[in-house]
Amino acid sequence: MCGRFALHSPAKSIQKQFGVAPGGEYSARYNIAPSQMVPVVRVVEGERVLVPAKWGLMPHWEKESDKGPHPINARAETAAIRPMFRQAFRNRRILVPADAFYEWRRLERGKQPYLIHMKDGAPFGMGGLLEYWEAPQGEVITFTILTTTANPLMAPIHDRMPVIIHPDHYEAWLDPELKDVSKIQALIGPFPERLMEAYPISSRVNSPRNDSADLLRPLGGERPA
Repeated sequence: MCGRFALHSPAKSIQKQFGVAPGGEYSARYNIAPSQMVPVVRVVEGERVLVPAKWGLMPHWEKESDKGPHPINARAETAAIRPMFRQAFRNRRILVPADAFYEWRRLERGKQPYLIHMKDGAPFGMGGLLEYWEAPQGEVITFTILTTTANPLMAPIHDRMPVIIHPDHYEAWLDPELKDVSKIQALIGPFPERLMEAYPISSRVNSPRNDSADLLRPLGGERPA
């Protein structure tokens, strides 16, 4: 699954990485949690833009905001057929920019948090689905992050990981005209582990109130070779 992540790259770096138009400013975040507002990449009138969206998908048919589940994750294997996700899977795919995500490994003494990111330190795009919900004060944009089976790097930590879209596939993934489920699913799969790095970090990340750069530090001060 994916329950926390970080986005601290400058907006200009995100604009370059994802080919988005200028704008969509945001503050560096090191412990983004569900229900919070997050910048996501979507296509509007043929142009990629950064827009704020609430993490936790609210289906358009929901009448009250405190009713029903608001899933933060959706299984990539079944999103195309589940009523809550199938329309978004075909029509409203997004990229969720991140510099790292966190996962917890079960140990005898409890859960050990890990930070996972790209070896080269570049930001990456997690595959997400976008939905609209009509609130009394106006339209709310919400989203969920797709997950897939863990690659060999992630498998010892957790059996699931977020779908990470390869940069070569950004255009197809974001294309609202691409509705063929088999072609969409061809863009999904465990990201190559050789390009990623994982290391244990402080349990301070367990609380979303802690949101500072020191959360990125390896436990014991050493990163894997």
